Amino acid sequence: MLFNTARFFLFFAVVLALHYASPKPLRKWILLAASYFFYMSWNPKFVLLLLTLTAIDYTSGLWIERCREPARKKLFLVLSLVANLGFLGFFKYYNFLAAMIAELFRLPPQSFALAIILPLGISFHTFQSMSYIVDVYRGQQKAIRNPVDYALFIAFFPQLVAGPIVRAREFFGGLYQWVAPTSEECLRGVMLMLVGLTKKMALADQFAAISDSYFQHLTAHPGMAAAWSGTAAFAMQIFFDFSGYTDMAIGMALLLGFHFPVNFRRPYLAFSITDFWHRWHISLSRWLRDYLYISLGGNRYGPWKTYRNLMLTMLLGGLWHGASWNFVIWGGYHGLLLSLERIMGRRYFEERGSALLYPFRAVLTFALVCVGWVFFRAATLSDSSYVLRQMLVGARGMADFLIPAWLLVLVGIALLIALFEEKSEWIDGLARGPAWAYVAAAVVLLLMVEMIGVTEKAVPFVYFQF
Repeated sequence: MLFNTARFFLFFAVVLALHYASPKPLRKWILLAASYFFYMSWNPKFVLLLLTLTAIDYTSGLWIERCREPARKKLFLVLSLVANLGFLGFFKYYNFLAAMIAELFRLPPQSFALAIILPLGISFHTFQSMSYIVDVYRGQQKAIRNPVDYALFIAFFPQLVAGPIVRAREFFGGLYQWVAPTSEECLRGVMLMLVGLTKKMALADQFAAISDSYFQHLTAHPGMAAAWSGTAAFAMQIFFDFSGYTDMAIGMALLLGFHFPVNFRRPYLAFSITDFWHRWHISLSRWLRDYLYISLGGNRYGPWKTYRNLMLTMLLGGLWHGASWNFVIWGGYHGLLLSLERIMGRRYFEERGSALLYPFRAVLTFALVCVGWVFFRAATLSDSSYVLRQMLVGARGMADFLIPAWLLVLVGIALLIALFEEKSEWIDGLARGPAWAYVAAAVVLLLMVEMIGVTEKAVPFVYFQF
C-alpha cells in the first residue's frame, strides 16, 4: 500500500477516524492493528518475521535491564544484535555473499543463489530496534514493560517502511505523554502531507523517468551533457522521492499526535560534504554517529583513528543501503571526502563562511554528491565506470541534455523556495498565518499533482527497496 495512492488515503482516513473516536486506552491497539494491516497488505507471511524480531528485542530489553552481571548483560545484548543482524544479513546480503563465494571457486554466479524477497522496511525497523537495545544496555532508556507498546514502536506504519529512524525515547515520550495535536499542528501535518505528495508525484516521478531512461540505456545517450543531466535527474529523483516520503510520514504522525524528528534539511544547499550529511537522511546519520562511529572510538584517539572510524562508518553505511560493491564504493567515497575535509580543516567545512563564496561551495558540493550518486544508481561497476568517463571526458555539447526546460524551471522555483525556507520555515509559517495563504498554497500543490503528477500508475518510493 503506497502513500501516493487513493487506497492508502482511504486507509489513513479510517485509521484517523477510529483513533479519535475511540477511548484513549484503545488507541494504541487500533494503531497497532492498523500498522500490521498496512505491513501485511504488502506480503502477509513476513508479519511473522516482524513479530519474531519484536519478541526477541522486547525480551532482550527486559533481560538486559534486570541483569546485574556485566558479562551476562553483554551476552544478552550480543544475542539480540546477532538476531537482528542475522535476519538482516540473510535477507539482504545472502545472494551478494553467495556470488562472491561462487566467484572465489570459479563457479557460475548463481550457483548458491536463493530466490529471496527482501522484507519491507527491514533495514529501518532493525536499526530502530537495535538502537533501543543499545540504549537499554547503556542505561539511557528504561526497558518497555508492555509488549503492545513495544510492538507499536517497531511497527508504527507512518515510518515503518522508510523512516525516519525514531529513537525509543522520542517515540515513547510521545506515546506516554500523548496529547491531541493543536489546530496549528493539524494544519502543519496536512501541509506536510501535501508537500510530500507533490514532491513525489509532480517532481520525483518526472525525474525518475529521465533517470531510468538514461541508466537503463547508457550507450543510447553518450556524452558529457547526457551523463551529468542523467545523474542530476537521479539526484533530484532520490531527494524529492525520499524527502517526500518522510514529509508525509512526519505529517501523518503529527495528525495522530506523535512528533517525529526532521529527516531532511535542504541537503542540496549544503556547502560541504560534512554539511551535506548534517542535512541528508538525518536520522540515519545520527544513528551511524551514535551507535557506530562513537562505538568505534569517534575522534577520541587522534586524527588517524578518526579517519579510520569515518571510513568504516561510511563503508558500513553504504553497505546498509544495498548488497553490491557499488554501495560499498559510494559509502567509501563519502568517507574519503569527509576525511579529507577534516584534514583540510574541520571548522571551515562546518561553517558557511563568506556569502560570496557560498554559491561556489554549494555548486561544488552538489557536483561531488552527484559523482557519488553514479555508484548509487548504476546497476554494475562497469556501468558506473562508463558514466564517470562520460562525465569527465565525454563528447561536449548540449544536444543530449536530458532534462526538459519546463522541469528545470520547476527546480529553479523549488530552489528559491528552499533558500527562502533557510531563513524562515515557511510550512510552519503557513500553519500560523492567514487562512487565505494556507488555502492558496494547498490549492497550488494539489493543482501541481493533478496537472503534472505521474498518476497513470503509482510509482514505488525509492527507499522501499532498502
